[in-house]
Amino acid sequence: MSREKVILSWSGGKDSAFTLYKLLKNPDYEVVSLLTTITREYDRVSMHGVRCNLIEQQANSAGLPLVKVYIPSNCTNEIYSSIMEDEMKKLKLSGVNTVAFGDIYLRDVRDYRVKNLSRVDMECLFPLWEMDPLVVIRDFIDTGFKSITTCIDIRVLNVKFLGRVIDRSFLAELPPEIDPAGEKGEFHSFVFDGPTFKNKIPFKTGESVLRDNFNFIDLLPENSC
Repeated sequence: MSREKVILSWSGGKDSAFTLYKLLKNPDYEVVSLLTTITREYDRVSMHGVRCNLIEQQANSAGLPLVKVYIPSNCTNEIYSSIMEDEMKKLKLSGVNTVAFGDIYLRDVRDYRVKNLSRVDMECLFPLWEMDPLVVIRDFIDTGFKSITTCIDIRVLNVKFLGRVIDRSFLAELPPEIDPAGEKGEFHSFVFDGPTFKNKIPFKTGESVLRDNFNFIDLLPENSC
């Protein structure tokens, strides 16, 4: 029996990396590529602020093709939906009918994805759905993944959490009201090592920058000046 072909929505962060891990262990699915949205003006992943070069290195290390979808800065929902719909139509023509996401429990986000993909007669897959967020992040750490925070919401988190490796001590220091998996956008991350990668992604930390309510830290490829 043939496996269902799946493309994975890829941010480069912990949720998408752990979703890939789950999918690769499931004999019912074949992950054919990763898909990431890049802000054209900055050549970085939207919200996470990670350079496209580092995302490319992740895909290479995972042994999977990377589909890059470019969106403008200050992208409206209408523009985003139009761009993604066109991309999904191309993927469907290539034989992919299912897109996987790393969402855990936000129902409005799930409904949004399902609604948009239904327009092109495609299905959604949520391997982490309704898992306990604390179980997800602990399993992620215990499985051997290594990640660093790239963006924090300064309205709810102290700057000390920016540029931190996500480990058990990180979790222990989080305020009790913060989702341990950052599901509500409290923090975003970049995964630089783990069981789905053939090799560790080399990088160094650069300057931090504050934009609106979010503090970002720049991650530089190891060979950058």
